[in-house]
Amino acid sequence: MYQTRASTQNSAAETPMPVLSLKNFTKLPQWDFEDVYNQDAPPRQTTCAQSLRNSVVDSFKKAFLPNIRLFLHKDNINMSEWNRLSHFNNPFGFIGYKYDDVMTSVKLIPKPKEPLLLPKPGGDGCVHCAVVGSAGILYGSKMGKEIDAHDYVFRMNGAVTKGYEEDVGNRTSVYVHTAHSINLSPYFFGKYGYTSAPNDEGIIYVIIPEKIHDFYWLEGLLKGERVSAGLHTNKRPRTYYGGQYNETRFYVLHQDFLRYVRNRFLKSANLNARYWAIVRPTNGAFTLFLALHVCDTVSAYGFMTEDYKKYSNYYVEKTAKTSVIFYSNHDYILEKNMWKKLHDDNILRLYQRTSSETGREKHTTPQGQAENGSKGVKT
Repeated sequence: MYQTRASTQNSAAETPMPVLSLKNFTKLPQWDFEDVYNQDAPPRQTTCAQSLRNSVVDSFKKAFLPNIRLFLHKDNINMSEWNRLSHFNNPFGFIGYKYDDVMTSVKLIPKPKEPLLLPKPGGDGCVHCAVVGSAGILYGSKMGKEIDAHDYVFRMNGAVTKGYEEDVGNRTSVYVHTAHSINLSPYFFGKYGYTSAPNDEGIIYVIIPEKIHDFYWLEGLLKGERVSAGLHTNKRPRTYYGGQYNETRFYVLHQDFLRYVRNRFLKSANLNARYWAIVRPTNGAFTLFLALHVCDTVSAYGFMTEDYKKYSNYYVEKTAKTSVIFYSNHDYILEKNMWKKLHDDNILRLYQRTSSETGREKHTTPQGQAENGSKGVKT
């Protein structure tokens, strides 16, 4: 049975609980509050008749929490919350982390402006979003104009657009990343024209606090200083955002939201395996579910589809590989099946190619392929 609960920020707890070790668990631990999440007041009431929130699909209605707490900031975490979240592995919580290592940066995160997105003036009152993954299905798709016609465009990871505008568009409204992905994308995608993270004027940046390195990254970013510890020591985070970093447009996804996405939509059987602690949805999956919570209509492009073997791993690769490489930290097939189900249930529209290499389905039934469905940046 699905459960919810209100914020615990007024709860009192004076000291952090003892640090749990991942070594103590051979599979995903199940706490009696595993499926309990903080929720916020409704960030935006919608009158959009097309809104996915109006879905009558019973399974989706039962699982979907329209008011799930999306963002972490200094005002919605205290010692009680720290202790609760310390029962979950990263990025879903803080198992193995020391309080001071994480809270030094969390205490710097200002309360973000919500709702994240608003209907466009003069529009139909709906928030229409495109979420663009990086799969090879987009190469030659000529979907660029359709993507850019949405009110907002979400991208993640190595979001190369220059030279590929005809297929993937050139607008980015929301960019989702980790410290790992924003640092490694130049190395993996530099030869395809990647120079920096998208930096459209007014862009919103959203970070997934994947590991302890992300909290060190956040500290340096929020202070405007070099990273003081971890994998990215001495790097200057603000130089990675093309001059568009703005504290009022920078968001940190909440651990409850990340865990909710995993538990209710993408709970892999691999969480029972010995390597359970590294298993999590892809950055593309988290981005798509973020869009489902802040938009009324969502179209997904460049996500995994049934015929993924026809295409290259990434749209920047012009030839298909003999086989697609899957990494054990993600359950790509589970995600593929979820995108198809959400498409079939009219929750989102998934871009899918027709049998013709140059053809495509009508706008009413789009598709997609894997966000990071093979090699390169394993995020």
